[in-house]
Amino acid sequence: MLKISYPHLGDYHIPIRRLLQDLFPMAEIMPAPPFTQKTVELGARHSPDFVCAPFKYNMGNYIESLEAGANVLLQTGLGCRYGYYGEVQEQILRDLGYDFTFLCFSREKASPQNIYKACKKINPDLTFSVFSRVVLQTLLRLYCMDQLEYFLRERIGFAKSPNHFTSAKSSFLKEFLDTCSTPEIWGIYKKYKKYYHSIETHMPSDPLRVGIIGELYTLMEPYSNHFLEKQLAKGGIVVSRKMSASFLLFGKRDTRSLRCSKGYLQYTVGANGVDSVAGSRQYVKTGYDGLIHMKSFGCTPELNAQPALEQISRDYNIPILHLSFDTQTSETGLETRLEAFMDMIEMKRKQRNEKIRQPGSRHRFHLHKRRIY
Repeated sequence: MLKISYPHLGDYHIPIRRLLQDLFPMAEIMPAPPFTQKTVELGARHSPDFVCAPFKYNMGNYIESLEAGANVLLQTGLGCRYGYYGEVQEQILRDLGYDFTFLCFSREKASPQNIYKACKKINPDLTFSVFSRVVLQTLLRLYCMDQLEYFLRERIGFAKSPNHFTSAKSSFLKEFLDTCSTPEIWGIYKKYKKYYHSIETHMPSDPLRVGIIGELYTLMEPYSNHFLEKQLAKGGIVVSRKMSASFLLFGKRDTRSLRCSKGYLQYTVGANGVDSVAGSRQYVKTGYDGLIHMKSFGCTPELNAQPALEQISRDYNIPILHLSFDTQTSETGLETRLEAFMDMIEMKRKQRNEKIRQPGSRHRFHLHKRRIY
């Protein structure tokens, strides 16, 4: 019997699971076991030392899935140099003695026709019309999930009942997995959108707000960033992160992002680097108090974007915290830096308010000459 598994990526494992169930009804779909320290250690042990953290997390997922009985592994392989990692991961796993089928949709293979052909080899009865319908429904699920996540992220730290949003989200994801048709997907989405808005909060009129930018995997997999968004929410901060699966599929436009980054970037710098710069400018213009830039250790596109982000921080006098994550990142060290950052943005907010209250004072941004990288 076919047993198909795939790596974790936040809550996206739920629509991916439904996608695979619909494409391969004759197979057992096995999401990778939840992340533990063992997962991380396994992945790091069998990965090149200086490869980025997402490679190591995925390797740990694959090994645990194969040990649990999986015989088909899925890898999307899109984006930056991660698009070349599938072949390396497959070879490492085969060298370890595992026997499996590896579906790797790398950049040169990621057209709908090629993906359909690869899926049809596993399920000969799969028709293109069924394939198209299932993929479109999955895209809709991703969109609905992300729309609710945007709202939840900004409100969860202010719920009067601490677990109200968390329990609502768990119920939503459970019901979402069982949706079979487009009307059902929309129905569940609208039901929980209304419910989310009805949850009582005690949000102040002008809370501290932080925008999060950076490399997609580290942003979207909470385990890899030590659940940073939850820590910010507990500190009474509105968290915004627009980079998501929906952004990658529907919103990513390098030309538009370059236009938004004018004066700081002249060319794209790979993957989502230009999106980080464009996103930071949008957060600045809408009055956010601070920026957090997250990436996996050694992520070249985000390293290329970092000088432009530093210049934006200087030009607009907005604090930015750069965080680089690997499998050895200390949670204690992260908490210390995060607490200091939250204290800093609170202090700058107080200083700014005091200046505004001074008689005759005018509060302006003092812009410096911008560099082009």
